Amino acid sequence: MRHFEYSRADSVEQAVATYSAGKNASFLAGGTNLLDMVKLDLMRPELMVDVNRLQLNQVEELDDGRLKVGAMVSNAALARHPRVEKDYRVLSEALLSGASTQLRNKATTGGNVMQRVRCPYFRDGTSACNKRDPGSGCSAIGGHNRSVHAVLGTSDQCIASHPSDMCVAMAAIGAKVNVVGPNGARDIDFLDFHLLPGDKPWEEFALKDDELITHVTLNAPMQGGKSAYLKLRDRSSYQFALASSAVIVALEGNTIREVRLALGGVATKPWRVLEAEQALKGQPANTATFEKAARIAMQGAKGYEHNAFKIPLGQQAIVRTLTNLTAG
Repeated sequence: MRHFEYSRADSVEQAVATYSAGKNASFLAGGTNLLDMVKLDLMRPELMVDVNRLQLNQVEELDDGRLKVGAMVSNAALARHPRVEKDYRVLSEALLSGASTQLRNKATTGGNVMQRVRCPYFRDGTSACNKRDPGSGCSAIGGHNRSVHAVLGTSDQCIASHPSDMCVAMAAIGAKVNVVGPNGARDIDFLDFHLLPGDKPWEEFALKDDELITHVTLNAPMQGGKSAYLKLRDRSSYQFALASSAVIVALEGNTIREVRLALGGVATKPWRVLEAEQALKGQPANTATFEKAARIAMQGAKGYEHNAFKIPLGQQAIVRTLTNLTAG
């Protein structure tokens, strides 16, 4: 059994100071992912800094139309928040599609943003995995790589797909991750927060080691927009996405005025497809337009031995979501 110290913080400043005191520390919120990592011996904190007493469990409407979500807001509370259900339906649907009711009641917004991959070669503690043991190799390449491995954003160092549904919706909406560290506060654009594996797959987040997420601030909702999240998986509950699409679209007549599109399950990070968005704008809302954009969205995708089916599946997710949102 590994032993660690425990400290409960009463303020953001105290949490950051305690974390930065020199020990190998971890912030403890809902713990749904962190405690798994500790049990699997993938993380070995000497100190747990409990941030549950911090006043970061509120959802605040800002004067400019944006929504400021505290890092301690549970996935369940965020999904059922009246403003989210009204103006960010894509986020509500994404949250409700993930995990189980019990986990959504405990898991937090900040923890979900920091969620680690579910690649079995990363989690078994023994296989070659550059994310866990830099330079050891990637057992997923050439191994069984069907469900939790990516076809977009991969490298010869890592092909693990990003697991979060919430983050895919936030990538489509647009957001800032608000963080605080010893040197003060700063904002990180959501699309820059999760890093591609490249040649350093062990570097997963654009977050300094001693910084704490305090909020995620969502962009103002698209005027006249409708949104939806579609999750395609092996079974209908408690399963990670094989492919998912988060779409926000506004029409003028039958013409696409504005659109935001992100993919999950198929990429190593929440995958915003800006090129596909440009291909959709100003075009008629029909199957031919959607199929062309879907092909653009999956350009550069690389299938592996067991997951090449994700390329057409990702395209189908895009077409189906756009079709459902623009019907009638």
